[in-house]
Amino acid sequence: MERTAVNPWPWSAELGFNQGELVSGATRLLYCSGQTAMDGDGKPRHEGDMAAQLALSLDNLEAVLGEAGLSLADLVRLTVYTTDVAGLFPHYGVLASRLGAAGVAPATTMLGVTRLAIPGQLVELEGTAVA
Repeated sequence: MERTAVNPWPWSAELGFNQGELVSGATRLLYCSGQTAMDGDGKPRHEGDMAAQLALSLDNLEAVLGEAGLSLADLVRLTVYTTDVAGLFPHYGVLASRLGAAGVAPATTMLGVTRLAIPGQLVELEGTAVA
């Protein structure tokens, strides 16, 4: 599989994401449902703590990828949903550092939403991975 970053402008790469990811030769494609700060028993965790919810949401996304034999390094698309965009930005480094450590800068969209499916959840991560 070959991945090529598509960035007509340099600013997005400086922020840790590519405008697009051209993938060729992929044999496996995984669409991940949105992952929130839920524990293994389906109970919400870290009410009111954006940083902890973001970290657990990313752990859960990584677990789904791992169950399919993939990793964060295979992530080509990421959508971040949050009920508080301004509150997420101070903690965005949690996400950016983990993606950077995996050597990826997936095409990313962040959306502010009124609420998520589970009350008290502040952030949800939805991803697409290829291998």
